[in-house]
Amino acid sequence: MQLDDLRIFVATVDARNFTSAANRLQLSKQFVSRRVMALESSLGVRLLVRNTRKLAVTDLGQDLYERAKRILAEVADAQAALSLGRTRPRGLLRVSAPLSFSTAHLSPLVADFMRANPDVRIDIELSDRTVDVIGDGFDMALRIGTLTDSTLIAQQLAEIRMIACCSPRYRPAERLPATPADLARHACLLYGREGVTGWTLTVDGEKRVFEVSGPLRADNGEVVRDAAIAGLGIALLPEFIVSPALASGALVEVLSEFAAPSLALYAVYPQHREHSITVRSFTQFLRQRFARGLGQQ
Repeated sequence: MQLDDLRIFVATVDARNFTSAANRLQLSKQFVSRRVMALESSLGVRLLVRNTRKLAVTDLGQDLYERAKRILAEVADAQAALSLGRTRPRGLLRVSAPLSFSTAHLSPLVADFMRANPDVRIDIELSDRTVDVIGDGFDMALRIGTLTDSTLIAQQLAEIRMIACCSPRYRPAERLPATPADLARHACLLYGREGVTGWTLTVDGEKRVFEVSGPLRADNGEVVRDAAIAGLGIALLPEFIVSPALASGALVEVLSEFAAPSLALYAVYPQHREHSITVRSFTQFLRQRFARGLGQQ
């Protein structure tokens, strides 16, 4: 039984559903549900009865709820006593972050955070690989896109718009696509993992996947963007990668009325770093700055 699981369980009972508890805790609904299930599994008892509208608490769940509230209150008192005089971020913060996004948007914020918190030292690794946060010794990581199941705590920092675009120099045999279905007849430049050949676009309010193919695939957005600027085809890329080229006219947006789902930017960190003042301060700082809009930090 972990203390964090008790905290999540109490919040879930108070909210009577996973969604409200997740919003209150600033965690994902999936993570909250998974940790409550793990708590039930570790105790070998049913704590909650789930239905489509709200959760009901079993007798054993109510008993644990009352005990957990007392435990958490005592822990909070102990933490407050030990934290006196330790309210400023300090020490080493090891961060992993995506390369392209960080060079465009994160690097000036790191400098601003360090100026405001002179007792903090930051060791940041920029890489598009998905690191093992715990195994590689990171305090936190920034990740873009769908998160895989893990025991890491995740907090969403921002949403990133995806844009389909091409160069004015792109001269296909047919006219530019008027609908997503037309993409099948065009050269598409693929960004991401090997094996992903579909683009998700919205048609009549419904998200649909359209198979695409083309002469290039890369796991680096700048490579795909530069190929698009060279007129090699159509790309679907995060706004932070293509916005300068769109502003200069090197790229033009296509299929703008068929929006692709936005990507989420998350801060993820191990449960044992949840109460780190430095991790919490840096996460809150990034959320506040990204709330102004990417490019307006």
